[in-house]
Amino acid sequence: MGASRSREPSIHQLRLFLTLNEELHFGRAAARLFITQPALSQQIRELEKRLGVGVVERSGRTLRLTEAGQALLPEARAAIGAVDRLRRVADAQVRQASGRLVVGTMGAEASMKHTRSVLGLLRDRHPGMSVQLVNLGFGDHLAALAQQEADVVFLRPPVTDDIEVHHLATEPRVACVAADHPLAALPALTLAHFSGVPVVDMPRQVPRLWWDFWAVDPRPDGSRVRYGPVVTDMESLLHTVAAGEAMCFLPAAAREYFARPGVTYVDVADLAPSTSALAWLRARRNEATVRAVRHAAREAMTRDVTDPQTLPA
Repeated sequence: MGASRSREPSIHQLRLFLTLNEELHFGRAAARLFITQPALSQQIRELEKRLGVGVVERSGRTLRLTEAGQALLPEARAAIGAVDRLRRVADAQVRQASGRLVVGTMGAEASMKHTRSVLGLLRDRHPGMSVQLVNLGFGDHLAALAQQEADVVFLRPPVTDDIEVHHLATEPRVACVAADHPLAALPALTLAHFSGVPVVDMPRQVPRLWWDFWAVDPRPDGSRVRYGPVVTDMESLLHTVAAGEAMCFLPAAAREYFARPGVTYVDVADLAPSTSALAWLRARRNEATVRAVRHAAREAMTRDVTDPQTLPA
């Protein structure tokens, strides 16, 4: 195949190339992409023509990347990643220009008094602003900020260094265990009682500093936590706990919002409390919509300063 190339590869072709690499089968890749197999083959041939090198080798039913294809793979990923980031930043700018705010919430944060207070005041102060609420899981509540898929998020710290927070409230944490777990029957518990008891784990994309806090890892005596199954959302977490496969620590509000058969919540005397916070990307703090919700949070907390559950800013 000649070394010259007349045109640059398209992002669409690079996406097809990455999917084909994951499947290593034209039929499966085409089905996953919702296109026909001949159309996929044609696009890959066009990609090779534009690049000037072959990227896949076909031998009967066997498919593999060529040496050139392997070398180009990380560059294709980087190119697509850059375009995706460009699109997310552009979308965030469109939202800012149109006065549209995407608010992420995690767990039961959307139902909390402080969240409703902030959003209510925001609507009063900015009646023309469009506010969209999206529910986020464990794996994406911080990533939604970093990737600018949400402008602000109501969450439970800690957070990474690129994120700023305004603390809204504090409350105790409790242990969530299977209803028939031996610890559920004890009158008073400390963290030492949970030594060796497996804790649910989080997906790899969740920052460990966040889950280390919630898992209390390491424990006060320096021992490390033993982890159980990975969970992705509250329902899978509660199912895993009810099955007796692992336990976890949650905000005390879980007693009200996440009561489930087979699960019980117990107090732990030496377990540090948790805080609720409004979070935003540090680099976006002065954007008009983000600034508006930050000011609403500050004003809402000033109004509620007499509430013992509220932390001053």
